[in-house]
Amino acid sequence: MAKKVKDPGLGEQSITSARRIVNKDGSFNIKHLNGKTGISALYAYLVDISWARFFLLVFLVYFVINMAFAMVYVTIGVEYISVAPKNFFADFVNAFFFSSQTITTLGYGAMAPTSILAGIVSSFQAVAGLLSFSFVTGLLYGRFSKPKASIQFSENIIYRDFKEGKALMFRLMNSKKDVMINPRVKVTLAITEDDEKQGYRRNFYQLALERDHITYLPTTWTLVHEIDKDSPLYKFSSSELKKLNGEFLIMVSYYDEAFNEEVYKLHSYTFEELLMNVAFEKSFYFDEEGYTVLDHHRISRTEKM
Repeated sequence: MAKKVKDPGLGEQSITSARRIVNKDGSFNIKHLNGKTGISALYAYLVDISWARFFLLVFLVYFVINMAFAMVYVTIGVEYISVAPKNFFADFVNAFFFSSQTITTLGYGAMAPTSILAGIVSSFQAVAGLLSFSFVTGLLYGRFSKPKASIQFSENIIYRDFKEGKALMFRLMNSKKDVMINPRVKVTLAITEDDEKQGYRRNFYQLALERDHITYLPTTWTLVHEIDKDSPLYKFSSSELKKLNGEFLIMVSYYDEAFNEEVYKLHSYTFEELLMNVAFEKSFYFDEEGYTVLDHHRISRTEKM
């Protein structure tokens, strides 16, 4: 008999159109309203976003700041930064270049402030540039030094014959050459069901795994949940499983020798990502010299049973 577990902190109330709890990147699918904002929140956001978005924001802010200061220098008069006035476009471009040299404290010597007002503005901009580049340097250090789990999950979870019955399986892989020490996996199943008294609610179940921890992981690991009488999925047929409104919430933790500390990774699968009656292909093989070759592109490949 499957036993429910207490709400792990996600809330039992639900609706039929509720989106998945955990996104594919491991973040919680939650919108925050009226939350606290500030430097600490901004720092946390800039450390967690992707590298592409991070550098895009850095260059965008750099461009906008220089645009603003360029307008100030044009308003003051470009003749006060050692440039002969021409037309608005040429003056703005020269002011933008001067602003870029000032904010980076570079300075080529061709342009320099020649009035008190231009000197005050350029001095203020130089200080702002030092502070902003110090902030970006801190962000770069934070992004590089923050421990991040390097785990790759299979794109789908599969349902297949296993022993004398059925089982659910998914696969994970170490995406780096560093060895994962003592990896542990915990899988919680959240199913949205109709409660006649309280409406739609999430029921949570802890799924038993064939193995929930191993000593180390240099290649791949296939996690298996056998659907027996103690499984919350035992009462559902193959066709009913595909129609369930639920989600498999997965947390993997291990000791990372590169960071010398414990790291974790969240992931989830919905029943829409369930493949029936297929098996995972082998993702590693031996070459002619006897080396084990791990092909990261094979982690999600399946074959018919």
